[in-house]
Amino acid sequence: MTSSVFASAATAFARLVRAIPETSWDGPGLGDWDMRALVGHTSRSLITVSEYLRAPADHEDVDDAVAYYVWVREFMGSAGAEAINERGRQAGRDLGADPASVVDRLVARALADVENAGDPVISVIGGLGIRLSHYLQTRVFELTVHGVDIARAAGLDVELPADAVEQSAVLATRVAARLGQGETVLTALTGRSALPPGYSVV
Repeated sequence: MTSSVFASAATAFARLVRAIPETSWDGPGLGDWDMRALVGHTSRSLITVSEYLRAPADHEDVDDAVAYYVWVREFMGSAGAEAINERGRQAGRDLGADPASVVDRLVARALADVENAGDPVISVIGGLGIRLSHYLQTRVFELTVHGVDIARAAGLDVELPADAVEQSAVLATRVAARLGQGETVLTALTGRSALPPGYSVV
């Protein structure tokens, strides 16, 4: 199930990249990223799947996607925002003159790598050990949330896959609950309060 949702999210991302107007590539993306850097950063959700499948881990440090994001919040806090931004910009440069074709190849490789991989424990960012099935849920989240960012920045009216949106929304809510912010999100979703300005679970 997880791999099929990942395939759905990855395929939708490739379709979205093909729809980006030529005039948008040097325009605004998200925060300090232009569109190219935003797409490059998002494409790393494909690249890392293929790379990390070649890096088996001998220990499982987190037991689900929620724990991964709780851990990442702390890890990224010490990693430095500028370093993260630069990785996105470099990934954007790596897309070259034909980003859509590069993304198509990344999608094909990632899906082929996942197809017969089973569910191994892999070593991801910071050497963290996590099962592939849990890591794929985080990649669905990244592809879907940044898919929304890309569509909005490019002025595209795109309907993202329902299965990917649902899985991402559930994961975000579970992360909020794990962080002790479940009531905040629950009351906002049921119209009883507004989320604090700038609120994010990641």
